[in-house]
Amino acid sequence: MSARRVSWFSCGAASAIATKLSQPDDIVYCETGSEHYDNKRFEAECIRWFNRPVEHIKSEEYSDTWDVWEKTRWLAGINGARCTTELKVIPRLIFQRPSDIHIFGYTADGPDVKRAERLAANYPELRLEFPLIERGITKEACLAMIEGAGIEIPAMYKLGYPNNNCIPCVKATSSRYWALVRKTHPEEFDRMAKLSRELNVRLCRINVDGTLVRAFIDEIPLNHPTTNALVPSCDFLCHIAEGDLADA
Repeated sequence: MSARRVSWFSCGAASAIATKLSQPDDIVYCETGSEHYDNKRFEAECIRWFNRPVEHIKSEEYSDTWDVWEKTRWLAGINGARCTTELKVIPRLIFQRPSDIHIFGYTADGPDVKRAERLAANYPELRLEFPLIERGITKEACLAMIEGAGIEIPAMYKLGYPNNNCIPCVKATSSRYWALVRKTHPEEFDRMAKLSRELNVRLCRINVDGTLVRAFIDEIPLNHPTTNALVPSCDFLCHIAEGDLADA
């Protein structure tokens, strides 16, 4: 039996371009239950563009990220993010075959290249393809290519987020990111502020007299900037501890 080529589509611009370019045997979406509702529209447009269906896989135990956080009483820390393990890694392990070739939409931008290298290092058993890196395609180019195909980009990009992650993403330590969540999704922000206080988890870092210190997200000043909101890409690495992104 020939190897099955699987493209991991995330409803992000980069994964859409990688899928279109690679023409895989299967297109698979890990459904977390906490994505922006506009993802359904974007996925439908991409399916027409791919002229191929997208298969959804999801956790058999948890309904969404909040279900993971509230039941496990774990957000994120030095051991990574539990939500990724439960909602992405475990469903992938159930779905995949040993002979599969896995296609990921890491771009040719520096941080993404490093993540691709880390993915290969952490999962040496996987056969990997990075079509965007191979072609030198950046994230900005992916967005332009999506619009050039007549597809409206996902709503999260329009709201100022660099990635189309779940709402919210507990791997983010950027105070600008959490300030943006407070602005665009106040209910989710308030819910996380309460939960993080209950679990005594200081999710962000704020600048105090030139030093970045850990803080609760409800300690971020109301007039805090929301531009350049750093947040990591949500992929199969997020359950592994890595350097945090924070504001300068």
